[in-house]
Amino acid sequence: MLEHANDAASSSTTEAGLGAQPLSPLDGRYRGAVSGLSEHLSEAGLNRARVHVEVEWLRHLTERRMFGVAPMSAAQVATLRAAATDFGAAEIAELAELEATTRHDVKAVEYFVRRRLEIVGLGSISELTHFAATSEDINNLAYALTVKAAVMDVWRPRLVTVIEALRSLALEHRDAPMLARTHGQPATPTTMGKELAVFVHRLDRLLTKLDQQEYLGKFNGATGTYAAHLSAAPDVDWQEASREFVTSLGLDWNPLTTQIESHDWQAELYGTVVHIGRVLHNLCTDVWTYISLGYFRQIPVPGATGSSTMPHKVNPIRFENAEANLEISASILDGLAASLVVSRLQRDLTDSTTQRNIGVGLGHSLLALDNIVRGLREIALAPEVLAADLDRNWEVLAEAIQTVVRAEVAAGNSTIANPYELLKELTRGRRVDGRAMAEFIDRLDISAAAKTRLQQLTPNNYTGIASELVDLIAESR
Repeated sequence: MLEHANDAASSSTTEAGLGAQPLSPLDGRYRGAVSGLSEHLSEAGLNRARVHVEVEWLRHLTERRMFGVAPMSAAQVATLRAAATDFGAAEIAELAELEATTRHDVKAVEYFVRRRLEIVGLGSISELTHFAATSEDINNLAYALTVKAAVMDVWRPRLVTVIEALRSLALEHRDAPMLARTHGQPATPTTMGKELAVFVHRLDRLLTKLDQQEYLGKFNGATGTYAAHLSAAPDVDWQEASREFVTSLGLDWNPLTTQIESHDWQAELYGTVVHIGRVLHNLCTDVWTYISLGYFRQIPVPGATGSSTMPHKVNPIRFENAEANLEISASILDGLAASLVVSRLQRDLTDSTTQRNIGVGLGHSLLALDNIVRGLREIALAPEVLAADLDRNWEVLAEAIQTVVRAEVAAGNSTIANPYELLKELTRGRRVDGRAMAEFIDRLDISAAAKTRLQQLTPNNYTGIASELVDLIAESR
């Protein structure tokens, strides 16, 4: 990847005014919530991974005694590996100085590693650094390593925290009856626990998919043919050497590529992250609505202000912020997925810029996860509101009544014609209270047993097996 020619010049704009301030809120206002990703998906994190790949390739070649070179000692390997594990401010500055001369970021990493070989007395094998490798051999592995670490070590644990907080709420409210709403209108009652359990179930399934994700890597030269490798060592099984090397890094081997690894795994991964985000977006809009209906009370945060002019307000800002950040994340990650799977012929550099925004896409998603966890911890169920809402909507029992009448007709216990229309006339667009519903049931031409079952129904207990369904998500994955 070539350094952009105007990068250095652009820094002069920071000498006056506010130019030195963070441009992205992820590096400013919200840095505390997303800083874990910087360890992996920053430019420094990428360069550290590049150093790691270069060192491991060198070690791999010497372990195979390529060209008669003896394996490095354990101490030498440890010192070289420390160049990556101890990568910090001094190493960042050194690489910047090298890149200012090379104008090529990967070449700068190669020279960086060569310097370390001199330090450990291995200058004689410095030509094995970056041996038979194209820049993309290093970059694709570095990106796979950093993305995998960012997802599995930072993003996934935060997602699990969300799922477990949601699971806890679902189990806590397993038996809390609630008026359901379809199309925003009163519908067959459910329980709050069951409705939250649906989200847990969806997210558990997607977490399983995330854990099955491949992180592919390739190491096969300038056009994916091992041509240079064979020219130097025609008797070596370079495909097997490549497979061994890539898998030794904890990645999955891609055996057939152009100059670039095709990025299909990245498209798949970002698609899964976006899918999870859209489920969470759905959760946020539902919880926001429950708060609006009064089903959940928000627990005020000491010292916080809900409105600059209305002192009484406690705004559901956690869920609103999460919605917005999930939308931004989806836009970026969808764009990456669409862009990265296309490359002109053997290679173009569009992925050089796009992949540098992986952290931005995951960062907004991580920020949303943080907001959702906080939001779920700042709400409390208002069972009296749920009960009052149910008591205002006895008409929801119309479904049960017409279904029982149909069964009675089928069994020969009733001659009622078209029970659906009968209940529709009673309830559609009307409010019916408990007394009116009881009187209606008492007049029905059905068996005494069926009439008794219906008379025992209330909106509060007409929840089917909603409570039992919550038990399906009782155990964590």
